This record gives sequence, structure tokens and C-alpha cells, in this order.
Amino acid sequence: MTKIQTHYRTCNLCEAMCGIKVEHQGNKILSIKGDEKDPFSKGHICPKAIALQDLYEDPDRLRQPIERTADGWQQISWKSAFKKAAKGLEAIQQKHGDNALGIYLGNPNVHNLGGSLTIKELLTGFKTHNRFSATSVDQLPHHIIAHHLFGHQLRIPVPDINRTDYMLIIGANPVASNGSIMTVAGVKDKIKDIKKRNGKVVVIDPRRSETAQIASEHHFIKPGSDVLLLLAMCNEVFKQNLVKPSRVLDMSSGYQDIESHVAKYSCEYAQQHTGIDASVIKNLVTELSQHPKAVIYGRMGVSVQEFGLLSQYLIMLLNILLGKVDEEGGMMFSSPAVDTVAVSGPGYFAKRQSRVRKLPDFNGEFPVATLADEILTEGDGQIKAMLTVAGNPVLSTPNGVKLDTALESVDFMVCIDNYLNETTRHANIILPPVSAIERDHYDIAFHNLAVHNSAKFSPAFYPAKGGKHDWEIFLNLVKHLKKKVPFSQKIMRKITMLNGPNFMLNTLLKRGPYDVTLKALKKAKHGIDFGPLKSILPGALNTKDKKINLKLDFYFSDLDRVDNHFNAKPVINTESEGILIGRRHVRSNNSWMHNSHRLVKGKERCTLLIHPEHAALVGLADGDMAKVSSAVNSLQVVTEVSDEVMLGVVSIPHGYGHNRKGTRMAIAEAHAGVSVNDLTDETLLDELSGNAAVNGVSVQIEKVV
Repeated sequence: MTKIQTHYRTCNLCEAMCGIKVEHQGNKILSIKGDEKDPFSKGHICPKAIALQDLYEDPDRLRQPIERTADGWQQISWKSAFKKAAKGLEAIQQKHGDNALGIYLGNPNVHNLGGSLTIKELLTGFKTHNRFSATSVDQLPHHIIAHHLFGHQLRIPVPDINRTDYMLIIGANPVASNGSIMTVAGVKDKIKDIKKRNGKVVVIDPRRSETAQIASEHHFIKPGSDVLLLLAMCNEVFKQNLVKPSRVLDMSSGYQDIESHVAKYSCEYAQQHTGIDASVIKNLVTELSQHPKAVIYGRMGVSVQEFGLLSQYLIMLLNILLGKVDEEGGMMFSSPAVDTVAVSGPGYFAKRQSRVRKLPDFNGEFPVATLADEILTEGDGQIKAMLTVAGNPVLSTPNGVKLDTALESVDFMVCIDNYLNETTRHANIILPPVSAIERDHYDIAFHNLAVHNSAKFSPAFYPAKGGKHDWEIFLNLVKHLKKKVPFSQKIMRKITMLNGPNFMLNTLLKRGPYDVTLKALKKAKHGIDFGPLKSILPGALNTKDKKINLKLDFYFSDLDRVDNHFNAKPVINTESEGILIGRRHVRSNNSWMHNSHRLVKGKERCTLLIHPEHAALVGLADGDMAKVSSAVNSLQVVTEVSDEVMLGVVSIPHGYGHNRKGTRMAIAEAHAGVSVNDLTDETLLDELSGNAAVNGVSVQIEKVV
């Protein structure tokens, strides 16, 4: 009988980097539990980690390439799949130009060691400018601000949640997300710890979220009005003379001019539009200044609205003005064993514009909100073929119905994905990589955003026979292209194919600040603790003059748009109108996670959350079917009446909508729900950044009779 063994690794399904121990008998998983000896997570896990077993064993998960034929989907060999995929994509480029190929990257790519280290080979191999990713429906404002202020797109500070005594959370629900641009395990306990040490946690959100429920204080805010709250707070800092001298303030060029830009935005004016009392806003500023260890953290709800970039910028300004950046308990920078900033480009903004809507690119990617336009609009540079990698943009990007239609029209499509889903059903070839637990792992991206410095390598759990890793798929695809590449690049590809990406990881580790080797990490099966966050400025600044360039002219140029928006003649709201926001559950992350029995069990979670008074006005009761309509589409969804949402606000979770024909995800179809992104408008953007504004969408609500 095979001996029962324990496999230690890091869960790589979300940003939290929870250490797990997998009890197994051969390749049969018996249990997945938290690893108490992991220096970062200390035994904490969420339900998603346990579901690694479901994903590994899922009969719906593709394990071999499939091709769409006149007789339906047929399994083909890897050799044939690579040849046909490369030939089909290259034929479109040869006929219509390199930019006739569009590439979309989903967020699981950054949870993938081999994929992260080799994705550049795929992108440079196909040489198209038409690149898109989940970044522009998520964290794009954070990257632009890091690029502008600190000199690098990845130099993003995170809350020192382990030592702070006052945390203001705006538009974020870390209890459900396990962080997000703040890699933290067991955040619920950490929030409770803040309160135990006589600290305070305040949440600003249109919904009384899971985080708000355990916070010291919660205030509803009208979706999309965060910018006025933050402008008023900045104004109040100067009115109360609370600007705190600090090292970081001295490094910040032009901060003295901030006062004149924000002077007209009073707390009373913000109250009119946000719904937060002026006295509350003033008190928030006072409390932040009085706590030496304090921090302001804003996330998705702030980023994905019409003034997302300016709002996130104002959060950073407030932290700087109050002396909370690069200081213990405030916003601090991680010091990862793999220094991603040192080995990657700083990024760039607005070097190119998209063909149809003239939207700016960031680091070579156009806003995904214009992807459908680039496919459907005829002319030079029209996208005729698509390559998607670990993404389901039909469900995760604005106006999924339009994108669904657009993908149906492309001449050839290849998807690197584990499932036949709402996006990949349009493909000619699907190339499925091994599951998350079957590959070696090291968190290249998320150690850079971690609230505590550590490192851990996870060996693969029983590598699948006949399966291919993402990096193998990438390199085999470009290998079959006829395009000429430099000799040095050919050699590097061959070395990677022979040795895998671990030799690259070892090089990066040895170049890092701790001079640790992969061999040492392999021996430390629970990981290595490098200690709490520490002050690293100005040395870590990547700006030429080692100053923080606040770029006031760029950011405050958006104030005219703010004024025009909020000073416009108010529209008379009818009883049926609502403002739509998304939401997230701890048992969900991406659409493909809905194919796990243990994650989807329990009560229906894809519901329309609506306030009791609002529901009564529309004639809706708990469990009724509601019709929700936006400027782009309508859908029907089950009603859930609750006072956890602000009056006038309605909420539908993201990632659902598994009701399109041609998918092969049995459990997901049983819990189909609706796609909130069938309602979001691809023309509604944060104009300053090009990021999609998928929160704060105006909708009409009525009862389905």
C-alpha cells in the first residue's frame, strides 16, 4: 500500500499566498490544510485553497488540446495542435499585418511562475501592438501612479497592516478578496488585531461588506463620488494645518501647490454628493493625523469608476501629506527576494493610441474596453485573429455581449486555457496547461506586494503525464512560427526548454537582496522569513533625480471633468433607477472557480442585492425575479433584499453568466447566474487612464411578472 505523505506548497489561486500542506497517497489527495509553520500565513487558509483538489480532479478540465471541427470538438495531439495554432495565427498576420492579431492576458498569468517568466517570449514572438489584459479592468491606476511617483510600475506600496493602529479602507473588501494589491493572509484576524490594540478600522463603501461588518466604523458612500470625498479630505488637511513634515514629503516635488488645487472642495460640498456627513469627513482627517501609525487603503471600488486614477492618486497624496508613506504602520514597500523592480522595465504611459477610440496604452497594452471595437471596426489594423491566455473576457470585461459577438466574427482564434468556457468556445484550438497544483511555484508578483517579507518555493505535486506547462506551450508556439528572431533569443529559448524556468528563478534569487538560492528555498519547505517591512526610500526610488514627482498638472487637469460631472443639472431619479456595483465572495475569484462543488455549494450567491425601501418602491420581494437594464443590455436575476447596500444602490457579483451555449463546465452551468458585465458599458471609462468604469453604472429595475 502506498505510504501517506505530506506535500507543502503555497496556494496560488489568489494573492494571499497561504501556505498549505497536502496529505496524499500517491497522486490521490486526501486533505488540504493550512501550514502552521509557514512564516507568512501561519496556518491560515480560505475555502479556495481546499478547492485546489477540485480543480486538480475536475473531469471538465481539459487535459489535451482540442480542435473545433465541422463535427464538433475533437482531441488532437500536442504536436498537431502547436503546428495548427501557430500556422493559423501567422497566416492571418501574413495576410493582414502583425497587428491583425489581438492578444488578451487574464489575471491567472501573474499567479504562475513559469508563465510569468516566459510570457515575454510569447508576446515578442508574435510582434503585435494589439495587446490587452485584465489590468485595465482592475489595477491600472495603481501601476500608473507607481510609474509616475516612484519611477516604476511595480513600485507599489502596501499597508503595513501588521503594525498600523488606524486603517481607513475605501472601496475594498479584503476579508472577501484576501487583500488585493496588498498580499496578506488571514486579513480578518489582522483587522481584529488592530482593534485589540486599541486601534480603529473605518470602512467607506456603498455596501456593508464582510470587511465593514467587523470594522470599528462603516459609512455608506454614493458610488463614483469617492473623488469628492478625497478632495475634501485633502482640503481639510491644509485647513487644519495637518501637513506633517517627513522624509517622504521632502522628496516630493511641488507638494506645496496641492492646496490651491483642492481649496474649493469643502467637506460640505462633498457631503451633498457622497452622502457622508461633513463632520464625519473632517473627523476622519483629524483621526488619521492623530495616529502615528495610520494608513489609507483604496482598492477595486475606487479604481473601477469614472475618476479612478485621480481618486487613487488622492489616496496616495493624503498618505504622503500626513506622513504615512515609508513609515511603520503606514504605506510601506516590500523587499522581495526576487526584486521584480530591478529586473523589469519601469513601464510607460500613452506611447500609442488604440486605432478606433484613440485610448492610451500602458506598458504596451490598450484598455480592454476597446477590444470589441478593434475586432468589429473594419479598416487597416483591424483585429482578425485572437490569442487569449488564462482569461475569460466575455465574462470579465465591459459589455460582454458585444465582445461575445466580436469574437464570433474573428477568422482564427487560439486559447491557452483549462476549460471550454464562454470565451474559449469561440476558439479553433484550445491548448490546456496543467492545473495550478501540478506545477512548480514561486510568487514572483505577490511577494512584491506582501505585508511581510518572506520567500517560499513550491515543487509540483505529481506532474501530469502528457500534460504541458504554460511556459512549454508558449515556447512551443513561438518555435513553430516562421518569423526570424535574434540568435541570442533562440539560444535562450532552447535553454529554457531544456531546463525549465527554475534556472531563471535561481538567477533572480541570487541577484536579489538576500542572496538566497533556489536550493536553499527547496530545503526550507515551509519558507524563509525575512522580517517585517522596512523603510527603503529614497534608495528604492527609480526616478532619475531620486525625487517623488507628483505630476500635479497631469492629475489635477482632471478636475475640470470632475466639476462638469458633479455640477451638471441633476437628473430626476425615478423609483426604478439604481446605481450598479459589483461584489465578491471569499469562495470565488474567477469564473473558472465556479466549477468546484465545495465553492458553489450553499445558498444562491448571484443575486441582485437591493435595499428594502428601494425594493418596496419597485414592487420586489426577496426571491422575486428582477429585470435589470442598462444602456447596453438587460438581464433577469433573482432578488435579495437587504439593508447591507445603500439606498439607491444595487449589486450583482462578477464572474457569473455560465449560460451561453457551447461551454463544457457542468457545475458552473448548474450555478449559471448572470454576468454583471453584460450590463456594464464599454464606453464608460476613466478618461485619464483608460481604465474601465464598471462600478457606478446607471440601471433601471423592474419586477418580472
